[in-house]
Amino acid sequence: MRFDMHCHTKEGSLDGKILLRDYVLRLKELGYDGMMITDHNSYKAWRHYTRNRKDPAFADFTILKGIEYDTCDAGHILVVMPENVRLPILEMRGLPVRLLIEIVHVFHGILGPAHPAGEKYLSICNSKIYHKHPDILKEFDFMETYNSCISPEANRRAAALAEQYGLPGTGGSDAHRLDCIGLAFTDFAEPVCSESDLIRCLRSRLVTECGGSHYPETTRDHLGAMYDLLLRLYYLYSKIGNSFRRTRREGEVIYLLSVSDALIRRIQSIDYLSFIPEKIRNSRRWKNIEKQARSQKSNPLSDR
Repeated sequence: MRFDMHCHTKEGSLDGKILLRDYVLRLKELGYDGMMITDHNSYKAWRHYTRNRKDPAFADFTILKGIEYDTCDAGHILVVMPENVRLPILEMRGLPVRLLIEIVHVFHGILGPAHPAGEKYLSICNSKIYHKHPDILKEFDFMETYNSCISPEANRRAAALAEQYGLPGTGGSDAHRLDCIGLAFTDFAEPVCSESDLIRCLRSRLVTECGGSHYPETTRDHLGAMYDLLLRLYYLYSKIGNSFRRTRREGEVIYLLSVSDALIRRIQSIDYLSFIPEKIRNSRRWKNIEKQARSQKSNPLSDR
């Protein structure tokens, strides 16, 4: 089965220009068997699909629920959860990547870096956390090794990293416009009819081939040097978005911890100190935080 594993829709992404129905019809014309919706921090298009599942346009075509999650420290991450799992926190941008990894894995999902060797702020290989801890790539289940909107050099680097870390590669168009649809693909050796099928195929490395062709009409290509300014503005937009959702996000984390002892154990096992710069660890404010933490050890909920 042939899939486009990175798709943005008008229903789910602010920058999406294609209605889900039109996306499906175009992929059908090109001979695809399915797609994974990966809107930015949103399942809106998936909910639209479930309400309109009987539309003839969706017949004989597999539509999977994914998401492109915007972390606060490692760019964009593609996440796939089993069809019976609903985690509202995945629609609240801004989790650190290590916490995202633990949450997704405890609830039996998989995740992988989107366009890993792409631009700063958007891609894990251009993040501080990767430069300090490159082996964090071992924590992922797959890697997007072909993205039609990224340069051929960046895709080659992604493919080399996937081979180095033993990760299956996927291909996705990352299409936001109609003329970009179908420029990348992922072929599976077995039928994929649900998110659980996809998770099983990627964990079992049943991807037979992925690849595509470069899309030359991206915003980056049109703006040239001005694109750097646009990236900085996106960074500010992302920071503001993260802060607006902070309270809801923290509340959801507390809820997930309250219902999952496994998540508590996995988070407690992470050496977070190794991810904190030495300058911060030596500051007076950090010393006060450590002192407070030691004084709360007697509280049975403090570890949680």
